Amino acid sequence: MINLGVFTDTFMVHAWISGTIVAILCSFIGYFVVLRKASFAAHALPQIGFAGGAGAVLININPIYGLSMFSIIGALLIGYLSSEERNDVVTALILVATLGMGALFLGLSDKYAAGAYALLFGQIVGISVEQVIDTATLGLICLLAIIVLYRPLLLLSISKEIAESRGISVRLVEMCFMVVLALVTAITVPIVGALLCFSLLIVPMAASIYITSNPMKVILLSLMFSLITVWTSLILAYFYGLPIGFLVSIIGVFFYTCTRVIAYRRSRRK
Repeated sequence: MINLGVFTDTFMVHAWISGTIVAILCSFIGYFVVLRKASFAAHALPQIGFAGGAGAVLININPIYGLSMFSIIGALLIGYLSSEERNDVVTALILVATLGMGALFLGLSDKYAAGAYALLFGQIVGISVEQVIDTATLGLICLLAIIVLYRPLLLLSISKEIAESRGISVRLVEMCFMVVLALVTAITVPIVGALLCFSLLIVPMAASIYITSNPMKVILLSLMFSLITVWTSLILAYFYGLPIGFLVSIIGVFFYTCTRVIAYRRSRRK
């Protein structure tokens, strides 16, 4: 008999809803992260948000509030200071400072073990109704923002000079993109953790690019990979008790390897 609890248990229903929202968001924002070569920022923002989440745990409020605040502040600082300093240097400095603050918050908290584990590696099967509502609300805001920014951001990602000649406010679009990326990472961290959020943002999109170069097809293919990754991870985590972050990263690497093999065989035929 198939155990239908994986679909009907309350905590799993919350996990299915939250995981699906995260997969959709990561597919759309991940395309621009890869296209704009902003992988380091996408890697750093979840860990910057980790400090805010640790602070929220310390004062006993919903971690997503702290995650969102620190991620947005970090994104704005990266976007603003990058015009005066190298982007990777600015990102690294902000990352180091916020990780130090996160260590301080965790050191002051009596919830160190549980709080640190949930923030670093995710705890999708422990998501409450309140967190589902927060995830859905922030997810809808991010999705609408991506739709509005899609055309100018795509043009800017391809050619900054052409975007400027078309009258697009480069600084404004870039700052808006960083804020949306910050919110997406804040939503993703409670699901797969700060350390493995990067894998869901980057790997499905990186795998899709080896199959097609058409923007919409890449996004749709990445969406398919992301949904399969999250849904399969949920099922395996439920039946075998494996960490969700581990499963997301391993399945993502499997898809990436398969697409690389397909791309290699195509090039050999040509």
